[in-house]
Amino acid sequence: MRHDLALYRADQVRALDQVAIDEMGMDAYELMQRAGERVFQCLRARWPEARSLTVCCGPGNNGGDGWVVARLALASGWKVQVLTLQSPDALTGAAEQAYRDYIKDSSADPNFEWVDQAIEGEVVVDALLGTGLTRAVAEPMASLIERINQCPSPVISVDLPSGLLADTGRAPGAVVKADMTVTFIGLKRGLFTGQAGRYVGQLVFVTLDVPQAVYASQSPDARLISSHGLSQALPKRAVDHHKGNSGRVLVVGGDKGMLGAPILAGLGALQAGAGWVELVGQEALVAGALAASPALMAHGYYDKDWLIHKLESADVVALGPGLGQSEWSEVLYATTLAEANRLVLDADGLNWLAKEPTTRSDWVLTPHPGEAARLLQTEIATVERDRFEAVCELAERYQAVVVLKGYGSLIAEPSGSVAVCDRGTPAMATAGMGDALTGVIASLWAQGMSAFDAARYGVWIHAVAGETAARGKRQILAPELIDQISHVMNISN
Repeated sequence: MRHDLALYRADQVRALDQVAIDEMGMDAYELMQRAGERVFQCLRARWPEARSLTVCCGPGNNGGDGWVVARLALASGWKVQVLTLQSPDALTGAAEQAYRDYIKDSSADPNFEWVDQAIEGEVVVDALLGTGLTRAVAEPMASLIERINQCPSPVISVDLPSGLLADTGRAPGAVVKADMTVTFIGLKRGLFTGQAGRYVGQLVFVTLDVPQAVYASQSPDARLISSHGLSQALPKRAVDHHKGNSGRVLVVGGDKGMLGAPILAGLGALQAGAGWVELVGQEALVAGALAASPALMAHGYYDKDWLIHKLESADVVALGPGLGQSEWSEVLYATTLAEANRLVLDADGLNWLAKEPTTRSDWVLTPHPGEAARLLQTEIATVERDRFEAVCELAERYQAVVVLKGYGSLIAEPSGSVAVCDRGTPAMATAGMGDALTGVIASLWAQGMSAFDAARYGVWIHAVAGETAARGKRQILAPELIDQISHVMNISN
């Protein structure tokens, strides 16, 4: 199993830790020492000139890791300051042992009230809170976190930034803004979605040399997407391959004033490898598509029977880019929903679905949080409170593969499998990006991938293409991303 791709809930990581101790005979304090050693190693590698440290220790095992770091820094000749909010006498188990060893190896007074001191270290170690947090941080811890965030010194967080919820990536209150996070044993799913990107910084994963057999006790809750497996999922091309073997994609949308959306979806489908891409929309779409690329075939909507014929000839239909909410739009939506065999639904297609929810087989839904809220008849804040729960509920309710877009896009299928994309860049936050993604997913599906593979690899390709296009730029436009799609697919094969 690729441990760098497997994601777990907090309770699963705690279970892995316990199995390592109970069944594999590993010592809890030995694991804590390994964690502290790796944090100190990462700290020294990232900030090699530093020679003073402030360690903020919490009441549990996360704080115990901090006491280990403090002791190691002292042994290396560093000036060490420890801040804590509670009496260390309340510590138990391995954390208590870590504290006692620190006191034994230092000249510190164990009764000293450290918390009121100003932060002095060139680097700050955040070892306040671990995976057990389920709500906003209370006082006085919240104020200490704010002091850490206001300090100019860089911060390294132990296991996850204190205040961030390990299962959802939500920040319900004060959260440490780390420059680096060193996480242990299993990757926590909340490090990759929600608001996590604001706080995690550079992420380093360490297994602490836990035996492989330990991981058999827990099935990953989700998995990160990578290029690993992409070349196997994408069908090989024979020497006599022709465009008919590469899939036919039909994009339905493009009402007045929104003609660019289906064009971007069509271009995304072409660049991702579809052999035949047609667009159906308002008559003005024809000239726009021809100007964008002569490889696109565009048609003005003629009548319902004509559209049904087009739908029947397509391997995959992308419905929704620029579709609009007019009576004309409703006819195209209803006809396509009823007659298309395999369907990728996006944008206004999702808004029409929210008005009259239904289920069908063989479809992919690609909502952003606002569209997801409408589909679930709830609020955006509810969707963002637990993106994993939201995407799984959508997949089950609509019996669809669902892409919940946003930071750490999530892809779920009705069986409960979830994939997470940790790629992309804020430079992609411009109009048309979702249309391009719809085209990529439709293209991969038409070429022979399963719907789930097309969605998860489509999201990954789209995100990496965005990164590639954005090098040296604050913001990119959808055509710039689309131009990089085939390049990303080539280097991933």
